[in-house]
Amino acid sequence: MHAPPTSATHLPIGSEADLAQVRRHVRRIAADLGFSLVQQTKLVTAVSELARNTLVHGGGGHMGITRLEEGGARRGLRLSFVDAGPGIRDIDLAMTDGYTSGDGLGLGLSGARRLVQEFTLDSHPGRGTTVTITDWVTGVPSPRTGAP
Repeated sequence: MHAPPTSATHLPIGSEADLAQVRRHVRRIAADLGFSLVQQTKLVTAVSELARNTLVHGGGGHMGITRLEEGGARRGLRLSFVDAGPGIRDIDLAMTDGYTSGDGLGLGLSGARRLVQEFTLDSHPGRGTTVTITDWVTGVPSPRTGAP
């Protein structure tokens, strides 16, 4: 079940300065929502890769940010990276572990996917790419019953 959005913002991705702004903005919102420092770091790492892909491979675009709430108790972020670039010709190859164009962080789309809870990619040659990620605030795991 997906939560209804509670608020949305769009930030441009058209320059290196925009990449830094996107990272700062996501970190601030994630901290405000209660993401742990580890969660924030994973999310910002994924954001860095996806925003750079939007700029370098998509020729620029924007990131949509939507704060999510489920019943007031569950909070999260949905981030969409949208460009009108050439699209991804071979999605299977682009999603292969270790695949990189050589210009990014070396993380690749598959690495970004592993850092978040939900990941979707929609791309068509000549029509651009949209990558949407969703991450939820998680609490500290409870100890297992009967654990030594």
